Amino acid sequence: MSAAGGVLTGWIARRPLRVIPGFGATMGLTLTYLSLIVLIPLAALFLRAAGMSPAEWWAILVDPRVLASLRLSFGGALIAAIVNGIFGLLVAWVLVRYDFPGRKLVDAIVDLPFALPTAVAGVALTALYAPRGWIGSLIEPLGIKVAFTPLGVIVAMIFIGVPFVVRTVEPVLADFDAELEEAAATLGSTPFETFRLVILPAVGPALLTGISLAFARAVGEYGSVIFIAGNMPGISEITPLLIVTKLEQYDYTGATVLAAIMLIISFLLLLGINLLQKWRRRRVEA
Repeated sequence: MSAAGGVLTGWIARRPLRVIPGFGATMGLTLTYLSLIVLIPLAALFLRAAGMSPAEWWAILVDPRVLASLRLSFGGALIAAIVNGIFGLLVAWVLVRYDFPGRKLVDAIVDLPFALPTAVAGVALTALYAPRGWIGSLIEPLGIKVAFTPLGVIVAMIFIGVPFVVRTVEPVLADFDAELEEAAATLGSTPFETFRLVILPAVGPALLTGISLAFARAVGEYGSVIFIAGNMPGISEITPLLIVTKLEQYDYTGATVLAAIMLIISFLLLLGINLLQKWRRRRVEA
């Protein structure tokens, strides 16, 4: 046997055996599935949008109603994601670190926005925060109005984004070594310093992932928002609703351009978040 043949035989012998189909079959199925479900529809959207002139794009983009809806959709989603990041971390901390009566019930409630139809969530939030609702009737005398305002949009976005942060951070906190906290306390660190310098760097990437998922979910939310928003153009109208409105008016050009703009902005924001996660992970590992 030649030397090359011996090397090839040795490499085959060392290669791990696999029972499931190999890389070629699984990769082919993966690309086919993603192409049919994701890539082809998005490509069709971009091809239709690319056939429009820059003047058409600009005319739609600078429309005050469009700009107001984009500000509310992305600005509200960002605020909701930050709020969920803070309180989602708190909820995950309580569920992981403490054992209390009703813990399993609280844990199940966290997943409720996943299972609840968005329209039902919107109706429930509107009933609670309307001027005559249980919560709305209490806060309206204080000058706080939630239903049928941009604040109501943010409340709905917070509601549907909570589980993303909690379920992303929870397993990282559960696997965190408590001995590191004990060592930090032994060295004289305060509880806040221990959290900031020991715990937060460990859960930071997972927390940022949960925030980005909550943000992406809130940007595209429709069902739970339209009921509590009031849908007033230029005030409480979100971009997904504006797209539907343009479709109902047979303005397919405007709807396509708006959809493409939302897709581009969402992609750029998520790309930036992923790059930030990668940079932070390298910094922590270093």
